[in-house]
Amino acid sequence: FDNAAKAIGFAVLFDGLDGRIARMTGTTSDFGRELDSLADVITFGIAPALLAWAWGFSDIGMGSPNPDLIVTLGRAGAVAAFLFLIAGASRLARFNISVNPQPSNPGRPGKKYFVGMPIPAGAGVIAAVVHYFGGDPLDQWPLALLWLVTIVAVAYLMVSTWRFYSFKDINFNARQPARLVVVLGLLVAAIIWFSRPVLFVIAVTYMLSGIFWRLHWLFRRKRNPPPPPYTEASQTS
Repeated sequence: FDNAAKAIGFAVLFDGLDGRIARMTGTTSDFGRELDSLADVITFGIAPALLAWAWGFSDIGMGSPNPDLIVTLGRAGAVAAFLFLIAGASRLARFNISVNPQPSNPGRPGKKYFVGMPIPAGAGVIAAVVHYFGGDPLDQWPLALLWLVTIVAVAYLMVSTWRFYSFKDINFNARQPARLVVVLGLLVAAIIWFSRPVLFVIAVTYMLSGIFWRLHWLFRRKRNPPPPPYTEASQTS
């Protein structure tokens, strides 16, 4: 399970490079885009869905009040894993047909955002959690129940219209300040030496960022409601 999680993690890294390499070499094509989407469904949809179910629900049983609960939880885990796959595929389809999509909770002008959590990030959450536990499968039903909720939450975030920062406005071709180079170097070193907690924090923080900015936008909108729409009746009154 840990090796499977690491493989998905490397796939997330390569997914961030393939498009840049294609654009740099002038080899982009419609065939490449369709093949990339197919690869994403397999790598970030099917693989993490199977990993989430096998790691989280195939070995539970300790501390269970009755065997029926284990059977029900295992079936619910299979449904949640399937929802993850369907949500990820729907997220990819929406991304492929969208032109300049706008999130339901707009962010700062000039910043680029994803509408819904991208499927590589969703797969990254699954892989990071499994890697954090060293690949040792869950064996207690309360943890499996929490894992079930996590899978469903990730699936919902992928099909939501909430904003997630895309990092696409960062120009890596431009000259970068020394501080940024040092920070990136420290981050790479931290991932190499402390991959389990560092990758776990990065993946979960990115997932929670979409929830945080959505709640922040709702509270701000509640405090400062938009003005009523203009009508002739309101003008004459």
